[in-house]
Amino acid sequence: MAVFKRLVIVCLCIWVSFSAHAVKVTDELDLGGAVRVNYGWKDYANDSKLEFELFRVDVNYKDDGLFASAQYRWYQDIDVIHHAYAGYNFNEEQSVQIGVTQVPFGLLPYGAHSFWFSANYYLGFEDDYDAGIHWKYDDKNWRFDLAYFFNDEYGDGARYDRYSFDVAITDESPYEESGQLNARIERDITTENTKHKIGASLQYSQLDYLPTTNSQVEGKDTDGYAASFHWQVDWAKWQGQFQYMYYEYDMPDSNRIALSAFAYPFEIASSADVLTLNLARSIDVDWGPITNLNCYNDFSQVFASGEGLEDSIQNVTGCAITAGKFYSYVDWIAGNNMWFINGPGVGISNAPTEWSSRLNINIGLYF
Repeated sequence: MAVFKRLVIVCLCIWVSFSAHAVKVTDELDLGGAVRVNYGWKDYANDSKLEFELFRVDVNYKDDGLFASAQYRWYQDIDVIHHAYAGYNFNEEQSVQIGVTQVPFGLLPYGAHSFWFSANYYLGFEDDYDAGIHWKYDDKNWRFDLAYFFNDEYGDGARYDRYSFDVAITDESPYEESGQLNARIERDITTENTKHKIGASLQYSQLDYLPTTNSQVEGKDTDGYAASFHWQVDWAKWQGQFQYMYYEYDMPDSNRIALSAFAYPFEIASSADVLTLNLARSIDVDWGPITNLNCYNDFSQVFASGEGLEDSIQNVTGCAITAGKFYSYVDWIAGNNMWFINGPGVGISNAPTEWSSRLNINIGLYF
């Protein structure tokens, strides 16, 4: 009966969205969104199911140099802000954004091709959105980003319902983001058949110590930093991505720190090296409504060392499928000691770990 109810909800969402199109309210304002369903199978749990995954609304505005963008998401159990900012284009090269905006760090816009992202996402260093001000310069040869973020998107480390992974307040690790500076540089080198994007990123963050009533942990206000080198190359239908990152949070008397997203807090190693290696190929096809396949293998490994710490590995093999307004992912995710793949966190281990896998199929209608 529960499965039947889920199927009814899924069918209703798709039926409503079939008649929906991105709405051009005026020449300056566009409304859009998406609805997605998800099927998952795990080799470590007996809970395979097809279910509603997301409904979202997008608002975009642009007029005479001014622009704004917002996205809000409804998942099965939570609803969250994705981004919400306003900005101004000084000219074709320079712009500034204020609000909840993407943190300029590492490979942009993503360091992965799959629905599952890379390990960097679960560490808070990929597709992260915080509240602040972001300046960007891009002349198609060089890109410079400089940003300051006052806090996470909610300004509340005790709120676990969020899309981006941020430092969380827990009884064992009561810390909250209280200021972050980001700088990023990228060089675009284009030849006849190849395009390279080579860059580096730096991040410095401050953390407030905010013990809970149940905290038995002595701490203090502290800080952290991260640095990365990243390279993306596009050749014909191929794309390769490489990134090396090191991050460190200066945690008193601990080698772990808590993060949260999607309603759950968890721990990660407070410092680690992270390697990302991705390869993808775009394939144009003529299979009825299907016009393109983007097939990939995304690999990332977190190298953590210290008492109670172990490396984490994630590998995603799959294809993204384009069919009209539908965009779908078919992913096989394999992980060892990895959050969301049967692991206790990222870079930590309280017991011997083994490889776990899951099949994930996400079907989305974007309008």
